[in-house]
Amino acid sequence: MSADPTAVRAASPASPSSTVSRALLVAFGLAAVVDLGSLLAGAELGHQLAKPLLMPLLAAYAVTRGAPKLLVAALLFGWGGDVFLLSDADWAFLVGMGSFAGGHVCYLILFGRRRTSTLLGAGYAAALVGTVALLWPDLPADLRIPVAGYSLLLTAMAYRASALGRAAGLGGALFLLSDTLIATGVAEWPQLPAPDFWVMLTYIAAQYLLTVGVLSAMYGERRTTV
Repeated sequence: MSADPTAVRAASPASPSSTVSRALLVAFGLAAVVDLGSLLAGAELGHQLAKPLLMPLLAAYAVTRGAPKLLVAALLFGWGGDVFLLSDADWAFLVGMGSFAGGHVCYLILFGRRRTSTLLGAGYAAALVGTVALLWPDLPADLRIPVAGYSLLLTAMAYRASALGRAAGLGGALFLLSDTLIATGVAEWPQLPAPDFWVMLTYIAAQYLLTVGVLSAMYGERRTTV
């Protein structure tokens, strides 16, 4: 009697690439826990050390899953933004925003011309106009135009992400929420307790969901599980 191929596959040890993928994903999760825990505890050193590790680990995980180069580039642009936004200097904020913008361009090219909901697009457009209009008077004068331009690009990315399915669509929405929380801080609006925690929580979830969504849309579930 011949052996069941399914049973043979189930019994065989994990491939080296699968083991590496799992280790990188675990490391990403640990870095996220350290970063978020540090923000809640007010441990700035922990945040400074953990935040720059997040996107390189997620990008490395994506590479082991056969990610397209544009996804890896988007995550590394996010890493650049993360690093620059660790500084409170105005120039660092602008450079960091520019780096994130580069990531959004990569995502938009990656998403291509897949069909998306017109109704959802109208909702995102209304959210963009309303948010920018509300924030405009309270933003520093030299940041108004850059923030408005960046918001347009970010909203386009969030909308187009929905073309790749629920995971990527939710990731795009959370990215928009995360950066909106940052903008309200720049505008000196009243903030939630531990505002940086909520910014990073939504951001980390956004990048992870975008990664999973892209991998699933490009290659199917086999590339998103380890």
